[in-house]
Amino acid sequence: MLNWEERRQLVKIANLYYNDGWTQEQIAKKFGVSRPVISKSLQKAKENGIIEVFIKDETVHTVELEQQLERKFGLEDAVVVPISGQTPDIVQQSVGQAGAYYLSKNLKSVNSLGVSWGSTLATLVREYPFELREGIKVIPLEGGMGRKRVEIHSNQLAYELAKKMGGSCSYLYAPATVETEELRERLMVMEDINEVLHEGEQVDIALIGIGNPYKDSTLAELGYLQEDDLEELRKMGVVGDMGFRFFNRVGEPVNTFNKNIIGISLEQIKQIKKVITVVAGSHKAECVLAALKGDYINVLIIDEQTAIELLRENV
Repeated sequence: MLNWEERRQLVKIANLYYNDGWTQEQIAKKFGVSRPVISKSLQKAKENGIIEVFIKDETVHTVELEQQLERKFGLEDAVVVPISGQTPDIVQQSVGQAGAYYLSKNLKSVNSLGVSWGSTLATLVREYPFELREGIKVIPLEGGMGRKRVEIHSNQLAYELAKKMGGSCSYLYAPATVETEELRERLMVMEDINEVLHEGEQVDIALIGIGNPYKDSTLAELGYLQEDDLEELRKMGVVGDMGFRFFNRVGEPVNTFNKNIIGISLEQIKQIKKVITVVAGSHKAECVLAALKGDYINVLIIDEQTAIELLRENV
C-alpha cells in the first residue's frame, strides 16, 4: 500500500511525463535521480492504478478482433476491416483494398504468387498499386474459360496482377470444371496444363477467396451450379468452397464435387507456405469457419461483421 507521500510523488512524475511531455531524462534531473528510477516509478504508477492508458482510435476495436482471431484460430496474421453500416459493394472494396495493401507489404523474398478467382480477389487486384517487382511470377490456381465475368477468372487475375508488378505469369488453358472425371484426367496430364498446376503447388504465397454456394454465389451466377447441384451439395454437407473446391462443416474436402475441377486440390493448398484469404460478407462466416477448421488459411483478411460472427461461440 502506497503512503500519501509516495502516491503524491508518483502522480507528480506521471503528470510531468504524460501531460506536460517531459522526457524521463528531464524528470530524473528535476528530482535528482537516475532515469531508470523514473522508468520504475512510471511502471509502479500503472500497477497502482494511478496511470491508466486509453488508446483513442476507431481502429482499436478491429485490432482487438484481429488479436482474438489470431489466438482462437492459430492464424499467422489477421486483418479486420471496419465497415460501420457500409453497403456490400463498399465492404468488398474495403476488404480488397486491405488485401492489396497487406500483399504489397509482405512480398519480401517471395518469388511466386498463386491466385485463385472471384469478385473480392478481382477487387484486390484492381486496388493493387503499380510497383516494380520484376522477380515475381504469378500463377493461376485453377482453370477458367468462357464468356461470363472473365475479369474475375484466375488467368485474368494472374495477368493483371503480374502486369501491375512488372513480373511474369503463367496461363492455365483449361476450363475450371469439366463434364467427366475421365476428361479431367486427360487434361491434367497434358504438358502445358500439368506444368502450370505443378507451379501452383510450389508457390510461396496463395491468394484465395471463399464462397458460399447457396447465397450470393458467383458459381451459381455463372451457371456452374444449377438448382439440382445445390440440392446435392446440401445432402453432402457442403458449406463452402475455395476456388471451386468444396468442403464440409469441419473443413474436409467433399471429393464427389471436386473430382471434375481443373486446379490444385485442397490438400495441395494446405501445403502452401502462406495462404492469404480475403473474405467480404457475413453470409460467408460459416464457410470461413469451416476453412479455418480445415487448416487451409494462414492469413485472414475480413470485414468487421464477419469477424464478430466468427468469434461467437456458435456460428
